[in-house]
Amino acid sequence: MQSDQKILTGQFVLLCLSSFLFFSSFNMLIPELPDYLTAMGGEDYKGLIIGIFTVTAGFSRPFSGKLTDKWGRIPVMMVGAFVCVVCGFFYPVANTVFFFLLLRLVHGFSTGFKPTGTAAFIADIVPVTKRGEAMGIYGFVTSMGMAFGPFIGSLIAELTSINTLFYLSSLFAFLSVAILFSMKETLPEERREPFSFRMFKVKFADIFHKDIWPVAIVVFLTSFGYGTVITLTPDLTKIVGAENKGLYFLIFTISSLLTRILAGKLSDRQGRVNVLIGGAFFMVLAFGFTSVTSHLVFFVVGGILFGMAWGIISPSYQAWTVDLCTPETRGRAVATMYISLEAGIGLGAVLPMFLYNNRADQIGWAFQLCMGVAGLSLLFLIWYKRKYERV
Repeated sequence: MQSDQKILTGQFVLLCLSSFLFFSSFNMLIPELPDYLTAMGGEDYKGLIIGIFTVTAGFSRPFSGKLTDKWGRIPVMMVGAFVCVVCGFFYPVANTVFFFLLLRLVHGFSTGFKPTGTAAFIADIVPVTKRGEAMGIYGFVTSMGMAFGPFIGSLIAELTSINTLFYLSSLFAFLSVAILFSMKETLPEERREPFSFRMFKVKFADIFHKDIWPVAIVVFLTSFGYGTVITLTPDLTKIVGAENKGLYFLIFTISSLLTRILAGKLSDRQGRVNVLIGGAFFMVLAFGFTSVTSHLVFFVVGGILFGMAWGIISPSYQAWTVDLCTPETRGRAVATMYISLEAGIGLGAVLPMFLYNNRADQIGWAFQLCMGVAGLSLLFLIWYKRKYERV
């Protein structure tokens, strides 16, 4: 299935376009959901907007990983994107805290399926020697969706209504699904099985792929801060005096775009761990600046540094995941990586809320906690390099 030279094939371009629309779809809601929940009396539950979303995302990973290896990459991606289509139509009628949180729980299935199938699909079609670069390009495109989504989402909600925003989210997800119909399945036919509910019977090996244990640790520790960023930066934006609640998303995502492709190429040449050490270092610096909430300058510098860190880390750990597994277990390995990601994001969205407690003078403590967790990832990577990668 793999070419010796090309990354930018028709299949890869279509996949990137579908992923751009998918990530735009659910990310455009994030800046507006805290105020939406607060308006219905759920201010104390803002941490669950992301936290509960990641519960079902993480829970569904073992199933999506197994389905990806047995049923096919494209069907799994379609299921994930279609969940977003449906959920967008239910948000306008989710007018109680319970209904809203239940809908967020369901919405989490989307990211439990779509990215799992996507990562396996990319690994199927790109050259092995350019795996990091391909993940960097893919990350560049999804970051564009993550930047475009929150920024345009806030504008749409301000200029029209939040219900229009919900319907637009569904439209983007529908277009993402439509593109997938024109793509060719990459799972070899001899390994494909007709869909059966027996595929939902999972073992521990489907939940945790032991060969990628170092990736799982790094992903968990580095994604913790990401969960805090997407939960608390809308509030932080108001505290530092900025207007658009998607501003931090825009800053860090544009910054990450400048590092993703370069970092992916560098990890192909210099090794995944070496590049990840640099990314973890930038992440520690990022949260140090972000925790200083007295001036907008620290907010901007923190966002730039966090974008650089995430742009370095993300393609490197995705490529490292595929390096450490076999083609037959690729979907399950990717699922394990994403389980760690969702666990980190979920805890990062919930635990720092206890330090913040909806008090502007305490929000800096939340980001200092993230700095400490990012520091643990840096120490682990240095230890791993010395123990397992000594020449």
